[in-house]
Amino acid sequence: MKLVLASDNAHKLTEFRELFRSLNAELLSKKETGFTAEVEENGATFEENALIKAEAVMRATGLPAIADDSGLCVDALGGEPGVRSARYTGSHSDSDEDRYRLVLSNLGDRKDRSARFVCALCCVFPDGTVLRARGECEGEILFAPQGDNGFGYDPIFRPAGFDRSMAELTMEEKNAISHRGKALVNFRKEWEKIYADK
Repeated sequence: MKLVLASDNAHKLTEFRELFRSLNAELLSKKETGFTAEVEENGATFEENALIKAEAVMRATGLPAIADDSGLCVDALGGEPGVRSARYTGSHSDSDEDRYRLVLSNLGDRKDRSARFVCALCCVFPDGTVLRARGECEGEILFAPQGDNGFGYDPIFRPAGFDRSMAELTMEEKNAISHRGKALVNFRKEWEKIYADK
């Protein structure tokens, strides 16, 4: 089966393809389907944004589409950046470093640095079937970035139980504990309920 990932993020595509191998599904990028339009993410929750993106790409391509909306929620910042994680600085064109530096600046020297990565997955099929899953990875915000792997806020996030940042983990380590990895485990359970019919 072919599915489309409703994202232009090359890092996400790499992670999702790795995670999707066990589902015997071929994951295409939006570009590979010829769909290049931007989908406005105006939902109030991660789940709403994932559904908006998946529905738009499914309608445009005629293929099942999977979307995730994910982000970093920092307790001391009232849950920010949250659903605005990709545009926390006010612009999608700013770099990952610009965004995580803003988080560090806004946190300052606060001692409460608890945070979590959240991922909401949504897969929409042309027949109207919708699969949803969610995953979270608890941890804390470091005082300075560490590591060169990963992307987004990974360099400033240390997952619970580790002495390294998310950006210092191997892909295998990250997939085992990440919000996306956990969301996919939950997604797989939903997928297996209907997979034989798709």
